[in-house]
Amino acid sequence: MENPSIQIAQTILYQIKYLDRSALMAWGAKSFCSLSENKTRVGGLSFKVNGLTHKGWVTIELDWLDTYTVVFTNRKREIVKTVEGVYYDMLIDVIDYIEGKHAA
Repeated sequence: MENPSIQIAQTILYQIKYLDRSALMAWGAKSFCSLSENKTRVGGLSFKVNGLTHKGWVTIELDWLDTYTVVFTNRKREIVKTVEGVYYDMLIDVIDYIEGKHAA
């Protein structure tokens, strides 16, 4: 049986690709890593980005209420923004917003 944290990370990747096939490439995403379960999350996915405005890491955590928390960390490993209560169909918009692609 496959590791549940890897399954969750693969599901998140699938959801992003389903919503926008070119999003990961546009963000310069690489160095993908699955996140294991802890007190605040069931699992998740973290990856490095080299976008227009955000350079660092994006962490997408699946919380126990079946929503995502998206955390943006800069190259100095400082958290620059956290967005809670994100549903899968909002992932692209949340990450694109940080990238400066959508007007507020």
